[in-house]
Amino acid sequence: MLAALGAMCIGMSKAGLAGTSTLNVVLMAQIFGAKQSVGVILPMLIAADFMGYIINRKGGSWRRIVPMVPPAIAGVVVGWFLLGRFDNSMARIVIGWIIIVLLIFNWLLNKRRQDFLALTEHKVFTWSMGFLAGVVTMLANAAGPVMTVYLLAQHLEKKEHLGVFSRFFLFINLFKVPFSTDLGIINPRSLMTNLTLMPCVVLGVVLGVVLGWWILKRLPQKVFENVLFWLTAFAAVWLIRG
Repeated sequence: MLAALGAMCIGMSKAGLAGTSTLNVVLMAQIFGAKQSVGVILPMLIAADFMGYIINRKGGSWRRIVPMVPPAIAGVVVGWFLLGRFDNSMARIVIGWIIIVLLIFNWLLNKRRQDFLALTEHKVFTWSMGFLAGVVTMLANAAGPVMTVYLLAQHLEKKEHLGVFSRFFLFINLFKVPFSTDLGIINPRSLMTNLTLMPCVVLGVVLGVVLGWWILKRLPQKVFENVLFWLTAFAAVWLIRG
């Protein structure tokens, strides 16, 4: 039942309720174990990514993810190297604190935007966020909050935010498949688990569309950003607590 809930969270996150993405990471890690859960989740993420892209294809563009792609690829390679050697409970704690630091930075950015504006427009900021997203997504499929912080700093319109978000993760999750297969965390048994849980992913997408569109039509931009901020903060604390 918990795995089904986690699979539904995957679908809902790709349909617009992005704050549910990290919750599924915690649920799946508790059920399958931290390292194996990374491989179990990935094919379901990709299936949901395709559905999320179809839903959000009118917002954003592929051009907007181009600056993030090279550092994200480098981050995936580093994450692949670490995942074979790193203790995953420690990885969750480190990732959680990284997310919290990024949220604090975004809060400071909003408070002192003029002072930090030049920093967020610098290539170093984009490359740092891209590299961090690559490492975190390879280690724990938990890069949603990293990408959320990056996009919040851009202050994109809601539909554009979701369109860029879905495009980036469709690309990066497909790129991760051979690395996860090499580590043995995608295997015949994990794929059978994916097949069993896939209806829950589809149900989550449907629920996400219904709830997401209803929420997005009624929430002002500032409220939308605040909801994402606090959902992400909650998920980061949950990761740290294990």
